[in-house]
Amino acid sequence: MKKGLFSLVASRRFGPFFFTQFLGAFNDNVFRQALILLIASGVVTGLSVNTLNNVALALFIVPFFLFSALAGQVADKYDKATLVRKIKFAEICIMSVAAVGFYFDAVYFLLGVLFCMGLQSTFFGPIKYSIIPQHLDDKELVSGNALVEMGTFLAILLGSISGVLLKMEGVGDGVVATTVVGLALLGYLSAGAIPSAPAADSGLKLNWNLFKETWHIVGYAREVKSVWMCVLGISWFWFLGAAYTTQLKVYVDDYLLGTDGLYALLLGTFSIGIGLGSFLCEKLSGKRVELGLVPLGSIGLSLFGIDLFFSYAGLQGTEQVDIAGFLQQAGGYRVLIDLLGIGVFGGFYIVPLFAFIQHRSNPKHLSRIIAANNILNALLMVLSAAAGIVLIGLLELTVPQFFLALALANILVASYIYTVVPEFLIRLLVWMLTHTMYRVKHEGMDKIPEEGACVLVCNHVSYVDALLLAGAIRRPVRFVMFKPIYDMPVLNYIFRTGKTIPIDSKSRNPEIYERAFERIREELAEGEVVCIFPEGKLTGDGEVDEFKAGIEKIIADTPVPVVPMALSGLWGSFFSHKGGKALTRLPRRFWSRIKLNVGDAVLPGEVQAADLRERVLALRERP
Repeated sequence: MKKGLFSLVASRRFGPFFFTQFLGAFNDNVFRQALILLIASGVVTGLSVNTLNNVALALFIVPFFLFSALAGQVADKYDKATLVRKIKFAEICIMSVAAVGFYFDAVYFLLGVLFCMGLQSTFFGPIKYSIIPQHLDDKELVSGNALVEMGTFLAILLGSISGVLLKMEGVGDGVVATTVVGLALLGYLSAGAIPSAPAADSGLKLNWNLFKETWHIVGYAREVKSVWMCVLGISWFWFLGAAYTTQLKVYVDDYLLGTDGLYALLLGTFSIGIGLGSFLCEKLSGKRVELGLVPLGSIGLSLFGIDLFFSYAGLQGTEQVDIAGFLQQAGGYRVLIDLLGIGVFGGFYIVPLFAFIQHRSNPKHLSRIIAANNILNALLMVLSAAAGIVLIGLLELTVPQFFLALALANILVASYIYTVVPEFLIRLLVWMLTHTMYRVKHEGMDKIPEEGACVLVCNHVSYVDALLLAGAIRRPVRFVMFKPIYDMPVLNYIFRTGKTIPIDSKSRNPEIYERAFERIREELAEGEVVCIFPEGKLTGDGEVDEFKAGIEKIIADTPVPVVPMALSGLWGSFFSHKGGKALTRLPRRFWSRIKLNVGDAVLPGEVQAADLRERVLALRERP
């Protein structure tokens, strides 16, 4: 693993929180798996095992519906580190009660304890993701979320395995009891080292009308359309995850004819895949919130989900098989690869969504937005179970057919989300461009203001300049684009959805010219970043042409800082005019080394087109 991840886990601002949430997830799954096995042992008569398992699931999920609204308010109103310590102390009390239940094999008693565990998780959930941006900067958000997802799914895997081992025949009755209390104690000790995380909104008045407040916090999540789409995307992922994991046991028993060991292997493969995907996401994102990986994750989820249906065709066993026997079959490794792929691309999908919510949401409302997300997650998990009942139980689909239906449904959901918020697809295109044809190195990016209106000026070398700049700049940018370039097929869709402003010469098309300046004024008045290419056209010889006076007109109308930038290394690439008109010849090179240098901002009263050109030239020639 890369040093950055190790150093983050070792740091006091993140390490104690990481181990606290890891131990909590680990303990939850030890308890739940041990309870499932206790129920399966037949100690309760009068109710079927399946009924008791469904009751257990309902008791764990109900608190998320009832108390998430209160939990989100509490997380925003008080210091989160203090809240974590109180929640972890409550876990010690809950697990101490659970220890008694395990010692006496009291299933109904433990079901009550399970409800309390769900309540504890309900209050921890909003804190888990809203505390991260308080202790990490923007460049660390993806790394922090990747580590949390990796840790969570590793804890689920290890906790489930441990729960099975601790309930095996020959293991003493007090071992599970001692383990769950011991893990709770370790979690409390770890929480004691979490640094202070001050209240986001200490003046908040708690609303005890939970139903009204639930609707209220969902409203917070819907304030920003892109954040709301991320919330829906995360909830959909929980729908898929719950559907796969719920049906996996039936898939192994009835279709693969496998042993419990094979079930553990497949479940472990899925969990490891999500952890691996989270780790790879951190590497591929370049330490930034990279939404381009989300559509890539969707594509992988569907492709491997579809192949999971077809991979079953290679398994024609007629008697029970263990792991070795399963892997000797033609489709054995294919099933493993499919589940691993679903997990990996699930990691690509989920990590940027959480990071984006943390990055784009109002900090005062973040905990309540996470709480709204938890409510929707719980709802989608219930709907997932209902979908399984309807499709498998009533419509009599096989489990492989159910997996195929999930993969196809994922295509429809993804298409809806990416149509409503095209930013996802634009970021995917930028990400692919910067990871295939170009290697972009940035310098001085911190000179672009993090908030407030400003104008960026840059030399114009190729048709993809705007895409490369959009991929480098953390804030959304409104590009001013020469209309013939704006109207190009394919690129036009990208520019339109990215709110690019088309412009033409005043003599040739005065209406578009004036409308462009009107749009620029509007965007700057709303505090947006506007980028223009003052040359007015692509360079024909690789040099920086004269800067038009339009930039002076913009700043005279709306006085804002102007940040000069320079692109170098693009001349001679497929999208430049070197060697003839761009796009009419085959690419001569891939992985071109591109440099983007950003200079100091120029105050409104000092803006002159000729001076800006000299600044861009100096930045372009910087070694």
